[in-house]
Amino acid sequence: MISPVTINLAFLPVKPTGLATYAINLLPCLQSLDPTLLVAHPREGFDCYPAPAGLTHEQGRQGHFSRLQWTQFQLPGIYRQLKSTLLFSPIPEAPLWSGCRFVVTVHDLIPLRFFRKFTPLWAYQRYYMPLVLQQAQHIICNSHATAQDVVDFFKIPASKITPILLAHDAENFRFLDLPTRNYFLYLGRNDPYKNLQRLIAAFAQLPDRLSYELWIAGPGDDRYSPALVEQIAELGLTAQVKFLDYVPYAELPVVINQAIALVVPSLWEGFGLPVLEAMACGTPVITSNLSSLPEVTGDAALLVDPYDINAIADAMHTLAINPTLRSQLRAASLARASQFSWEKTGNATVEILKQFI
Repeated sequence: MISPVTINLAFLPVKPTGLATYAINLLPCLQSLDPTLLVAHPREGFDCYPAPAGLTHEQGRQGHFSRLQWTQFQLPGIYRQLKSTLLFSPIPEAPLWSGCRFVVTVHDLIPLRFFRKFTPLWAYQRYYMPLVLQQAQHIICNSHATAQDVVDFFKIPASKITPILLAHDAENFRFLDLPTRNYFLYLGRNDPYKNLQRLIAAFAQLPDRLSYELWIAGPGDDRYSPALVEQIAELGLTAQVKFLDYVPYAELPVVINQAIALVVPSLWEGFGLPVLEAMACGTPVITSNLSSLPEVTGDAALLVDPYDINAIADAMHTLAINPTLRSQLRAASLARASQFSWEKTGNATVEILKQFI
């Protein structure tokens, strides 16, 4: 088997989340490069080389550590066996000092921006990622905000970086014309930078809060979720705040479509894929006025200071009582989302990779 382009997908979990969604949606366009995929589970239509199972976040820290070992010590031999001239990694991982030529994608530098020393992700981004980026042929970033972070944190020349914005699955995330129900929706992890404590506090301030619910969709986290549950109980919101845990991909559009609004008051995002997916469903969005989020929403969302609980609460209350504004944001969101497509993202990625094959 000879393959000029090898794509490392060893990180793909069984249940796709943000990074996996990005990689999977690039594949139809990357097919034009006739690549070989390094992947634990073969994907139809591609030449695939088996990567070991158990190298994903679903195995916790051990999965990440095992993947980094495999990347450093096994991947170079596979690269030479396939006679590759370029390795593409949709995450910022590659074998160091190996003679492999590679392009990687950086999605965010949040562990560095929200400093918690000696945590695994902090060490990964502080010590490993800079070496990967210095040795890369080129770096793709998922937003201009992330590209600027790479320049600022690592002193990488801007000429070595290309921002390529992400997209949404237009077949799955679309307007369904369903009746709006009485809940606000948050979609994502429970990490502190996601700002759920302020979102819950804002929900508690709604003048008629007993008329509404707050649905928190996304995998729980034993490090952070218990504090959220405790806060909810202290505010007397246990009956109104629902943790949905992981929502299957095919079920997400209905959950999003029927929400009063998606509320994502993150303190920082590399891109903010759930925001774009909600806009593609025509669901009004309340999100932060920081980082990449204004790049994604343009003028089609209510942007708030994520550190201001009152501002978050005011935006939620305004949308809850103002169907005319919801209708206006629905139209603006659908128009804005139509400007994004995985074909556009994929084709731009292919053009970068062609330069280095």
